[in-house]
Amino acid sequence: MAKTQKEKDSENLIQAIIEGIDRKKGLDIVKIDLRKINHSECNYFIICHGNSSTHVDAIAKSVEDTVEELVGEKVWHKDGYKNSLWILLDYADIMVHVFQYDARHFYDIENLWADALVEEVNFENK
Repeated sequence: MAKTQKEKDSENLIQAIIEGIDRKKGLDIVKIDLRKINHSECNYFIICHGNSSTHVDAIAKSVEDTVEELVGEKVWHKDGYKNSLWILLDYADIMVHVFQYDARHFYDIENLWADALVEEVNFENK
């Protein structure tokens, strides 16, 4: 079945987000497809973590810069830069979560959305 323009735009945005994470060596990237989950806030979560507040901050800023560079889209809302424990970047249909390691495992978002399709992003399939 042919993809709609919105699906193509989402794929391009996801690829730009992953590229931004990769540029700053973000760790354990996961894509969660929420499209089949009723009443979800968005279509996708992209989750990764860094080793420190400085690393988390750099990853999130890289995502913002790379998305703007590659697809010309600015983040709609962002939160968490103050302490860089968990930074959320909201691109409407796609939410990016950049955690410090301990916070990622404490909140365990991947398991909260266990009914969704969870895909580890390897750089062969990014």
